Amino acid sequence: MSKAKPASRRDVGADVQTLATALVHLHDEPYYHATGDEIAVFDAAAKSCLPMMLKGPTGCGKTRFVEHMAWRLKRPLVTVACHDDLTTADLVGRYLIVGDDTVWMDGPLTAAVRAGAICYLDEIVEARKDTTVVIHPLTDSRRALPVEKRGEYIEAPPDFMLVISYNPGYQSVLKEMKPSTRQRFVALDFDYPDAETEARIVAHEGGIDVGTAQKLVKLGNLTRKLKGAGLDEGAGTRLLVHAAQLIANGMTAATACTAAIARPLADEADTRDALDDLIRAVF
Repeated sequence: MSKAKPASRRDVGADVQTLATALVHLHDEPYYHATGDEIAVFDAAAKSCLPMMLKGPTGCGKTRFVEHMAWRLKRPLVTVACHDDLTTADLVGRYLIVGDDTVWMDGPLTAAVRAGAICYLDEIVEARKDTTVVIHPLTDSRRALPVEKRGEYIEAPPDFMLVISYNPGYQSVLKEMKPSTRQRFVALDFDYPDAETEARIVAHEGGIDVGTAQKLVKLGNLTRKLKGAGLDEGAGTRLLVHAAQLIANGMTAATACTAAIARPLADEADTRDALDDLIRAVF
């Protein structure tokens, strides 16, 4: 087997291609309804070149918030959905065989650093521990990314920002963020908005009237009370919006809620029956 050739000037074309596909430029404002001082805190962290950590339950608006802030700050956005098989090479990049050549392809983290983008690592605790270590130099005074395979040390420009998120409700001994990682970030707590605000969000995003949205929010709050009593977590705002979108497209409220809320939340017959009873009670 022939030895892989070292990186050449041809790598630049591969890097540009990867940057073009990884970066998202948000031209239209993503709808987001602030519930506290989260916009001001994020804005101050961005100006101070500090990394940000978002904590909150599934479907409460963390991802939409990051999209809104990327639009607000006029920065491109790179989003990575973390999982058990995510490797350092998946984040940083790797050499690939293209025809007779060996070319370097930037990973999403490297692409974001080069471009001065916001890099959002969603559900960071799902990633392998040896993978998350790679972000440490980007989260302290060094603000740099070592790319060992290329012998490259990339200093992050001022516009680069690292944002991570996770759901504390799903943490366990096996999936817990180390204090050495947590203490590198400015943190924001997220939760579901108050009923009135959530109804406005559901109505806007789902394309339905406020009255129906209020009923969906009432149903959502009822399911959240079942957390720990049959459900790992109640219906998030995202699920309520899904139900609203089905209703807006002609489905009955009961059918929409069953398909978009009850069935995604539970598999066990007793819990499904309890959710079905809640749907009948509300609608």
